[in-house]
Amino acid sequence: MNTKDAKATEGGLNVTLTIRLLMHGKEVGSIIGKKGETVKKMREESGARINISEGSCPERIVTITGPTDAIFKAFSMIALKFEEDINASMTNSTVTSKPPVTLRLVVPASQCGSLIGKGGSKIKEIRESTGAQVQVAGDMLPNSTERAVTISGTPDAIIQCVKQICVVMLESPPKGATIPYRPKPASAPIIFAGGQVRADTILASAGNHTVLAQPQPAPAFTIQGQYAIPHPDLTKLHQLAMQHPPFTPLGQTTPGFPGLDATTPTSSHELTIPNDLIGCIIGRQGSKINEIRQMSGAQIKIANATEGSAERQVTITGSPANISLAQYLINAR
Repeated sequence: MNTKDAKATEGGLNVTLTIRLLMHGKEVGSIIGKKGETVKKMREESGARINISEGSCPERIVTITGPTDAIFKAFSMIALKFEEDINASMTNSTVTSKPPVTLRLVVPASQCGSLIGKGGSKIKEIRESTGAQVQVAGDMLPNSTERAVTISGTPDAIIQCVKQICVVMLESPPKGATIPYRPKPASAPIIFAGGQVRADTILASAGNHTVLAQPQPAPAFTIQGQYAIPHPDLTKLHQLAMQHPPFTPLGQTTPGFPGLDATTPTSSHELTIPNDLIGCIIGRQGSKINEIRQMSGAQIKIANATEGSAERQVTITGSPANISLAQYLINAR
């Protein structure tokens, strides 16, 4: 590590950072402790802000905010608590090999490239120098632009690993807007609507009729800088957009959604994008435009480049909410 990295890992950079963790209910219970005593002690001793998402979800988000050294102290306490739980569970168990402590971080997808490094060089370096196992999920978490990063090993290896991940996150801030992952209540099934995964809208089948149930709360948009800014209007927009299955081109029918398309008024909106910016909208092998299509539920067509023109025509089709959300996501890119 160069000196700049060393400074950051020793907490020499007095930067306020936010790290999000994804935990199962049982793990959250262990962190909270009896009458909230454990989490209170962690907050006091580390100096970090530790917030736990509400809700009766099988998964919860634990947000740790503070200067780098406070974050490392909080992580150290969480890792040691989990090791304590593993030791306790092994006392009456016949299992001889001790499982490693495992933590799951939630990281904006735009930062995962820096974490993996060219040809996997950075992640390999982190694994080798810390002794921890690090894995970055290939897919984004449902209805978000975040990915899970799983770290496992001894508490010491995990803390060293988190330090190096923090350095990467400080050096490569998120690009564009981040839609944070919000765990869904256990009752929300994941629906494949036109080949897309949806957890927001519960579709209950009753005989031959498909009933569209109430959508679950949608994720708030955050423009990721040092701070996350929830945007209520965009949340509303996202909820609206998600109430409709993805737009179906005329002449095609959506199996399993009889008559549903007719209830969704669709319209088209055209915009022009400079040629030199079209690449960041499309992304590598169309990854970004597909992401925007999936999140907004709108159909997006990019016209071929015309000779002598410095712009490309983009047509967005869908419900007004789909179109607004697609426009927002395109502008954010």
